[in-house]
Amino acid sequence: MKQVKVYHYDAFSSTPNKGNPAGVVLTGDELTEDEMQEIAFKVGFNETAFPVKSDRADFRIRFFTPGHEMNLCGHATMATVYALKSKGLLGDKTDLTIETNAGILPINLDTTDENEIYITMKQAAPQFKEFAGSKEALMHAIGLNASDLHPQLPIVYGSTGTWTLLIPIKQLDAFQKMMPRNKEFPSILTEMPKSSVHPFCLETFDSNTDMHARHFSSPYSGTIEDAVTGTASGVMGAYYATYINNNIGDSLTLVVEQGHEIGKDGRVAVNVSKGNESFEIEITGNAVFVKEMDVLLGV
Repeated sequence: MKQVKVYHYDAFSSTPNKGNPAGVVLTGDELTEDEMQEIAFKVGFNETAFPVKSDRADFRIRFFTPGHEMNLCGHATMATVYALKSKGLLGDKTDLTIETNAGILPINLDTTDENEIYITMKQAAPQFKEFAGSKEALMHAIGLNASDLHPQLPIVYGSTGTWTLLIPIKQLDAFQKMMPRNKEFPSILTEMPKSSVHPFCLETFDSNTDMHARHFSSPYSGTIEDAVTGTASGVMGAYYATYINNNIGDSLTLVVEQGHEIGKDGRVAVNVSKGNESFEIEITGNAVFVKEMDVLLGV
């Protein structure tokens, strides 16, 4: 038997038990892939992250849901970088690169006068693909009706490193009524059966935010809902600049709120800027330490 220490951080919040929980394991180089998967399953968070050595970047992060490995995870990146910085493992570095299965991504660290650490990560170039399935079946699978859809905006798959289905919803009050039937997703998402589902709207609880969302997991991931999602928030910024307002000038910053319906509200800042071939997407957030856990492997 092997005992592994897991650090629980909440990302996109400075208040413990708000935002999005992630496990961080600082001994990833001592673990096999199967052990990483076992730890993620036993921890049970939407993501557990394992920083490991890299010969291409400052370090590599591997991300695991309870069910499988992910290419990229925004909130677990925030948690991992915050853990390394707050434990003194990054020294005075404020600019670094991380290797992920979605590519090499730059990270910037900014410490405020109040000693809060804010982490900005660049995401992969945004991609969109058409959803051609049944809108009625899709809306039924999240507990709503087709009449709850925004009448002008398209349903599309979007990615800045991880694919999700972006569903524009007409009104904020519909989010309280959502009841995801995750097991139905693959049969409806025929183009991308393993995609997650991300309903959002332009009405918000907080007047200082720009978009509201929930995030329902693929049934293959072993979880139901993600509290505050970094990668999906990033692609929402690209969606906004592509389908809602493409007159953004050189750049645009949006604040996305998420997690209210499950008592985990958090915030993600999304910066969208015009690149040579597509939009460039960065997200900024923070994290907070919650507690340590010990996981026994092979039990």
